[in-house]
Amino acid sequence: MIELKSPGELERMRRAGQVVARLLEHLAGLVRPGVRTKELDREALAFLRQAGAEPAFLGYRGFPATLCVSVNAEVVHGIPGERKIAEGDLVSLDAGAIVEGFYADAATTVMVGAVSAQARRLTDTTRRALDQGIAQAVVGRRLSDISHAVQETVEREGFGIVREFVGHGIGRALHEDPPIPNFGPPHMGPRLKAGMVLAIEPMVTMGHHDVQVLGDGWTAVTKDGSLAAHFEHTVAVTERGPDVLTRG
Repeated sequence: MIELKSPGELERMRRAGQVVARLLEHLAGLVRPGVRTKELDREALAFLRQAGAEPAFLGYRGFPATLCVSVNAEVVHGIPGERKIAEGDLVSLDAGAIVEGFYADAATTVMVGAVSAQARRLTDTTRRALDQGIAQAVVGRRLSDISHAVQETVEREGFGIVREFVGHGIGRALHEDPPIPNFGPPHMGPRLKAGMVLAIEPMVTMGHHDVQVLGDGWTAVTKDGSLAAHFEHTVAVTERGPDVLTRG
């Protein structure tokens, strides 16, 4: 896990984080019925290059796109393509950027037009679970305090929390130690210290939490076909509390 050694390093990560924040805000405004997911990917690459950043996902372990676009029962790592977005869809956008050698990573779920009340509650709960996890990213607390806060928020609403995919440390690489599960008992794992940077990302299902990866080797979907939502922020642990680097 990266531990930032200077204010300058934190500011470089913040610049990467702000690029990702602006990108996701821009893309969310483009999500509408009839738009193909590959169009969002093309726009994402152009946006990053214009901002002087490099895409963190393109080519990573062979991933073929700049953006992960996961729709409805797709949980994470959806590959953009010919699929057209439709009214009532839940569209999760996951993006990463590299600026001056530092990485940032964030995700959001967009509700397309009139969605069901349950889909809205799922999305709102996932966003709230992320906020509750971030609130635990405090010097002196334990890593699993984040995990427990996410799980408690989600399961209180009767939703499932994905086990197979977790958050992670981030800094000079996209994925660094430690893994950050979205479930588990509190007060376990390493103690949080100033300078740590964490990508906290609850992935929540309307039904059972089990997922499977499709034949493309990337797209993870719920086994029971239920809807999923995904939110993520890159967060620095500081003496003043959590510093959300990817919040606009």
